Amino acid sequence: MNPVRKLREATGLTQQQLAEVASTSQSTVAAYERGRKSPTWRTMTRLAEAAGCHVDVRYCAPLTREDRRSLALHDAVAVRLREQPDFVLARARASLAQMRLLHPAARQLFDEWRVLLRRPLDALIPVFNDPSPWARELRHVTPFTGILSAPERARVYRDFAHAERAALTDAIVARERAT
Repeated sequence: MNPVRKLREATGLTQQQLAEVASTSQSTVAAYERGRKSPTWRTMTRLAEAAGCHVDVRYCAPLTREDRRSLALHDAVAVRLREQPDFVLARARASLAQMRLLHPAARQLFDEWRVLLRRPLDALIPVFNDPSPWARELRHVTPFTGILSAPERARVYRDFAHAERAALTDAIVARERAT
């Protein structure tokens, strides 16, 4: 997930509010979130501090295509979770109970999900877009299957494929400009 968007969502700010506290414009924040502009390290630090946070850098293996697609699906589930928390959490808990019976070898991960499903939404939702190896592994056994309808999943996959193609095109153009 885009770091500016992640910062903004973690702090509960709108683009306009983040822009105001960071002394920048809403259109600049939007451009960072869409990937049309890339904030410098210094800008990221300024945005984070303005939002009452600090920047914490972690190093991990690059996300695979499967990881990125899982993030896209979980972003869509997070939207639904915010809209219908009781319904989505009840469904996830029921799914988790069934998964525990069918796949006892994944008990440790299911135990972690059980704990997460008891936490407030602001503690649960960050796992949906956390790039860490731990969160990636958790998402491989997500109890949130079935939350999105088949047409909704198809839309996420279509949007994901479009974004991947756009990123590839941008990388090719950037490489050509550099040579």
